[in-house]
Amino acid sequence: MMLAEKLSGTPSDADDPPLETIGFHGLKAGPKLLVMGAVHGNETCGPQAIARVIADCREGRVRIARGEVTFLPVANPKAYRQNTREGDRNLNRDLRERPQPVDNEDRIGNRLTAILRAHDALLDVHSFSGEGVPFVFFGPDDNRGALEPFRHAAAEMEFAGALGVELMIHGWLDIYVRLIAARERLDLPRLAVTEGFGTTEFMRFAGGYGVTLECGRHDDPVSVDVGYAAIRNVLAHCGLTDEDPPRAERRTVVHMDDLVICEAQGDRLEGSWRTGDRVAKGTPIARRADGTVVPMPRDGFIIFPNPTAHPGEGICYLGTESARRR
Repeated sequence: MMLAEKLSGTPSDADDPPLETIGFHGLKAGPKLLVMGAVHGNETCGPQAIARVIADCREGRVRIARGEVTFLPVANPKAYRQNTREGDRNLNRDLRERPQPVDNEDRIGNRLTAILRAHDALLDVHSFSGEGVPFVFFGPDDNRGALEPFRHAAAEMEFAGALGVELMIHGWLDIYVRLIAARERLDLPRLAVTEGFGTTEFMRFAGGYGVTLECGRHDDPVSVDVGYAAIRNVLAHCGLTDEDPPRAERRTVVHMDDLVICEAQGDRLEGSWRTGDRVAKGTPIARRADGTVVPMPRDGFIIFPNPTAHPGEGICYLGTESARRR
């Protein structure tokens, strides 16, 4: 270790591996697309799907004719090498530039935000731990509000719809604000709104648009196939390749607009739900520690059921059919 490194306390390269990007530049004008994986290190379908598409590009099965695509297979190398969700903390929370970074994700964030700013659109490939169908998270409608002002809603929704998954969900930051309010009512430590900001939120803040694709269960090989097909689809959708873009299909669009919060140790999920499950009004969906049943308040959908929720966390989120249609 060099003397300067010892004096500064800077981690060694073994602790702070660099970010690797692979890019392909078409010879005609077009948009700049960023595709990334392993924001969470134990979600390996993204790196595997991206590696397949890179091989296709190198071997001529996919030809980038216009624009640019940058692949960032592993956005969190430390967590990826450890096969853990996080290096030091969740990279997909409170993502912003930090003049004085203090942990692995801070240091990654300073590089990652610069990479995001250099592109027009983002596909962030993830997976999840439980059972459920693949789905895509997209952002708000066009607005000039304080929470998440945006002007590319139509383009982002078309981008999300082109991935090839049937379930589309929006409403993340609005529901995060409700989670903060619920925690305050329980006199739990306050969360900042910026804790809800990840890669796609920063991309919108920087003037572009982006979506989060949840491909399926972490260890399911089909998740890799879902991610691979989605990447190929968006390359065609954005016009980077000469392949026919995917056909416009009707999707199930859900507005995530409510949550059931764990208020005390012993509050728990009632039933074996999966994200995207339709649930009728009155169906028991959670049970409080004192035995009180929490029913579904209206016909709708279960999102992110959490059978191990702790006080202040969501037991599950709820959604309704969205007025936004594709």
